[in-house]
Amino acid sequence: MAFRIQRFREISKFLPRYFHSGLSCQRYRQHIIFPAAPFMLPLPHIWFGTNESILNRPCHVHRFSTVSEMTQVSPSEADPLIFLESTLDELEGPYHCWLNKCEGKKEFDRDGVFLVLVDAFLEDSLLLDTDRAIMFERVKLLQQRYKELHIFGFQSCSSICSSATQARLFQTIMKEYITFPILLSSKNLTEMTMTSGECYVLFKGFRNPLYYHKKSTDHGIISKAIEELLLKNEDTAIVQNFKSSLMKPSGVIKEPNFCSSLRNFFLYFPGCISVDENGNRLFLSDINHHRIIIFDADGKILDCIGSSPGFEDGEFEDAKLLRPAASSYMAAEDCLYFVDSENHSVRRADLVGRIVETVYPKCGTDKKISSIWSWILDKLGMAEVAQKSDEFDMESLNFPWHLMGSGRDFLIINRSFETLWIMDLTSGKIKEVVKGFPNILEICGEMIREKGSTLKHIVHSCLQQKIDHNCSLDGLQYCSLMSSFTAFQNSIVFCDTVCQRVLKLDRGSGIISNLQFSDFGVLGLPYWLSCPLEHVFIRAGANQGSTVDHFQCFSVLPGKCDIAVKVNIPEDSMLAEPLQEGCIWRQARGSAAEISVSDSVATSSEKVGVAQQWFDELDNLAFSTPGSELTVHNENKTQDRNFEEATTVHIDSAVNLSPGTSEVTIYAVLYLKLNRTWNVDEVPQEEKAGRMVNILKNDRIGKQERETCIQYLLEANRDLGEVVFIKPLHLRIRLECGDHPRTDTSKETILTDSKIEVNVSLN
Repeated sequence: MAFRIQRFREISKFLPRYFHSGLSCQRYRQHIIFPAAPFMLPLPHIWFGTNESILNRPCHVHRFSTVSEMTQVSPSEADPLIFLESTLDELEGPYHCWLNKCEGKKEFDRDGVFLVLVDAFLEDSLLLDTDRAIMFERVKLLQQRYKELHIFGFQSCSSICSSATQARLFQTIMKEYITFPILLSSKNLTEMTMTSGECYVLFKGFRNPLYYHKKSTDHGIISKAIEELLLKNEDTAIVQNFKSSLMKPSGVIKEPNFCSSLRNFFLYFPGCISVDENGNRLFLSDINHHRIIIFDADGKILDCIGSSPGFEDGEFEDAKLLRPAASSYMAAEDCLYFVDSENHSVRRADLVGRIVETVYPKCGTDKKISSIWSWILDKLGMAEVAQKSDEFDMESLNFPWHLMGSGRDFLIINRSFETLWIMDLTSGKIKEVVKGFPNILEICGEMIREKGSTLKHIVHSCLQQKIDHNCSLDGLQYCSLMSSFTAFQNSIVFCDTVCQRVLKLDRGSGIISNLQFSDFGVLGLPYWLSCPLEHVFIRAGANQGSTVDHFQCFSVLPGKCDIAVKVNIPEDSMLAEPLQEGCIWRQARGSAAEISVSDSVATSSEKVGVAQQWFDELDNLAFSTPGSELTVHNENKTQDRNFEEATTVHIDSAVNLSPGTSEVTIYAVLYLKLNRTWNVDEVPQEEKAGRMVNILKNDRIGKQERETCIQYLLEANRDLGEVVFIKPLHLRIRLECGDHPRTDTSKETILTDSKIEVNVSLN
């Protein structure tokens, strides 16, 4: 009732003055219609009149916000619903531009329920950084809970096609991991832009009135409003689905689409780091790559936790994470505890057994499900049901970010510093939940101040791009960065999320250096380059939907076939390190025997990745034959002192062929940098950025996206000559194998050794 009265007071200021009190109010109140609603007041239609004849006149209809003062929309201004609907099928128009939206893909059902987040994406908005984080967290919770809800952002902007504006928006998309589309518009939509700035807008279809919510509106109110609209005219089964608890991600996770080529950089929003001082190990959360990289003081990569986005326990190569953030090493157990931010969980990595398990929440199903079985469940639409947690509560642990140890307790704080969870490490249960930054300071303020004081040793110029002037809480300027650095030996190692790198400050000399990584092959093939299972088999249209760098057909005879692949790396680039076996993925289908790595090759086969393991398991069932011989060997001809000068990479393999048709698929990743010709001061940064973007995407990138990527690289304000990036290789070789040659006796079989050479250019 109190909430209705508050809403009535807010909307009453739009009523004519003579409606407010006295006899006039009693005289005309019979002509005012207020539709009833259990959770909020819809936008009423006001009828003005004093008698029957006046009431029969055509009425003038206004839309009123329930939260802020609105002015009448002039005829020259567009109706919000009409304009929004007109933009759904076009990525660009004279007054709009969509970001983070897949081209040619229908994302919205026009009759569905829409939630629009308005004017919360540019840093010069009225929102504080903490308020913006809270808004995005609420929208993500609604996105995870209501699969049928259509969500997109709206940002009013005079220069919708400005590469500088889009580069700033990309930084927000990357930082907040925004997966829903954002509509930029220069159109004057008064009803959406005059609602005191940032807000939520909710409507069903494109015919019903708009509902406005303040940015501070309680999450439960918005959730209830969505349920009311979703449940309208729906059957009982769907009603139960809407009211179900939050489901953990399990199958294919939707990721940001805008400037997706930039995720081919070695690091993609490295946000948190911790240390094992005695073991000479550091643990870097490569957040938007959904993995934790383990490396030593020299930057040599030792191991990697996590294979792809999702929620699944198991071995390091099988485990799935979703934006892992802060971590804490426990020497007594030789385990790494970390918060899995967008899985709303705390997880533990056993560094000896190389197993990931969930500490909180305790799930009702066994997470150690085989990868093949997970894939089958996903294809049957049952994966999310299998991943449901019985104990999960949306109010328990939402988007944890910071993690600190305190005795046998963990102190877990979200990124906006609005909530603190105190978790018992032994039982894995939440003991206490503390709300509000002042209350959090009373418990762990000393630890936060101690962490912040360490950052005073770092030159301010190195941090000025990372610190938002709006995010300082009670004078603690660096509190938001307390998980982004760690003291290690005589240095301070910290993450630079703007420039996508890790820096090291020597306390003695005060020199700051860029940490150089090596042994990239340990990371294996990136998950976003893996070929879907159903595309591997020989069938019509198998190549559709995937980009192939090279496709070639050969006619061969039965027997052993050596395949020599020579790859010309892109012009103006050089290898950051020689191609390692762990960065190559091979598979054969059809009449060819399976491909796997020979024992004679020195490699870490367990680092190949989950995709290779899936195929190996399937091959063992489907293609294993008694006495079948299999040999593959990879002779990397660039393993010498001058590998940086090499312009080619060699991948050598061998398969056993039988009569019929077969196909060999090879995926590989090359870790590259701009070569020495470009890595000089005389070459402008603009040219370096442009060449790098061309190498990343070739001609498969739009002009506007290309300019945005270049602008983003320039705003990072770092030497682009030292940036390590990934260049993927996708090669398909079709082999037409004829019958065995005829012999004098039918019992004799002739096998013929053959060799084919494949030349590939990545320019």
